[in-house]
Amino acid sequence: MEHVRGEITGSAPTAGGVTPDHQVREPGREADPAVFVLDKHGTPLQPTSPARARKLLVSGRAVVARHTPFVIRLKDRTADASEVDGVELGIDPGSKHTGLAVFTARDGERRGRFAVQLDHRGAAIRKKLEQRSAYRRGRRTRNLRYRAPRFLNRTRPKGWLPPSLQHRVDTTMSWTGRLARWAPVRTVHVERVAFDTHAISAGKPLEGAEYQHGTLHGTEVREYLLAKFGRACSYCGATGVPLNIDHIRPRSRGGSDRVSNLTLACIPCNQAKGHRPVEEFAPKQAADILKRAKAPLRDAAAVNATRWALWRALDARLPTRTASGGRTKWNRVRCALPKTHTLDALAVGDLDTVTAWPRTVLVVKATGRGTYARTRADKHGFPRLRLPRTKQFFGYATGDLVRAVVPSGKNAGTHTGRIAVRSSGSFAVRTAGGLYTARYKYFRLLQRADGYAYTTQPEGGPSDAP
Repeated sequence: MEHVRGEITGSAPTAGGVTPDHQVREPGREADPAVFVLDKHGTPLQPTSPARARKLLVSGRAVVARHTPFVIRLKDRTADASEVDGVELGIDPGSKHTGLAVFTARDGERRGRFAVQLDHRGAAIRKKLEQRSAYRRGRRTRNLRYRAPRFLNRTRPKGWLPPSLQHRVDTTMSWTGRLARWAPVRTVHVERVAFDTHAISAGKPLEGAEYQHGTLHGTEVREYLLAKFGRACSYCGATGVPLNIDHIRPRSRGGSDRVSNLTLACIPCNQAKGHRPVEEFAPKQAADILKRAKAPLRDAAAVNATRWALWRALDARLPTRTASGGRTKWNRVRCALPKTHTLDALAVGDLDTVTAWPRTVLVVKATGRGTYARTRADKHGFPRLRLPRTKQFFGYATGDLVRAVVPSGKNAGTHTGRIAVRSSGSFAVRTAGGLYTARYKYFRLLQRADGYAYTTQPEGGPSDAP
């Protein structure tokens, strides 16, 4: 029987060291995200519940160490005098979003304590690099001071990655280090890859594709097609139904089993199509289906290009265990978890069941720390305005997390978010409800800018990209 998300239910994989078949002991439940706790010297202790953290703050035994994520520091406790069981960290790397889950594990049961969805800015970095390259190319062709090209006199070190890909590794490692400073992380579990595009195209086993020969055979191709066609039927667009792998050009008419000749079809469309080619069965959708079938998966290529660099960086810092995307998917289906990056991170590796997971996810968007440039260029690459030398005005800098209490006017109310400063003293704060402006005297600093923007969303919420 085929699962709605494309997985095959039935007997669990057992060959090749894959997770043995254990039944889920009890259905999981949602819980409040945990609060990180530090001792009086800044050493991480076991995370606690929000209710207990509130009692410690009210009684004066703890102070707030950080606003987002919320971290408290005890004033009368040390790590040596505390019982610390430790936590584990699961990572589900993606090209646009990476899921991180802090959980406790005991006897094969995992309990999620905190979840982070890290939104990368690799696309923005690539766009900026292309823009800079266009500016330089344009200046070389105009009647201006000659700028010789310098792309032939540079050597790249071994293991070099493009900046847009290196950014994904660096931000994931940065948040791994942050979570290790706030929680006693003992082990890291990372999903190395969901599918290998080179192994699929070659049609033979390659590095990282050995598990295709066991009971997980076909998971690579199926997951590749699910990602490419959006988990929907290519002919009628139906979602939430069992999907079959269909040959665009039938094998009876000379079609091959290459992935560029495969698509997804629901059972009625697959049976109605039969041995007819796509141009005859669906002439209106034929051009789009053929175009999408041959289009490369840039997101998959980005993940595959960075998987080894991320694993080496993690293994150099903390004990790291790797797992395949097939095992993660099997764990997620067995535990009846929705498909999200954070829950995939919670289901990475060897486990029996997931008993709880956080009901809200901290969404961390990489925004950068500004720019060194003191000018803004027009569409031709020439400066159109100049920026001030100083970044702070009246004690605030762009990107700081603030709370504004505006007593009157059209922007009256309490607004919490990231701030944009001006030398005039009229600041703007962006929240989930929109953009508000007020004078600097109505603002109160909550947290200095650290290159990220923070929001929250319910677990299982919508995700626009892999």
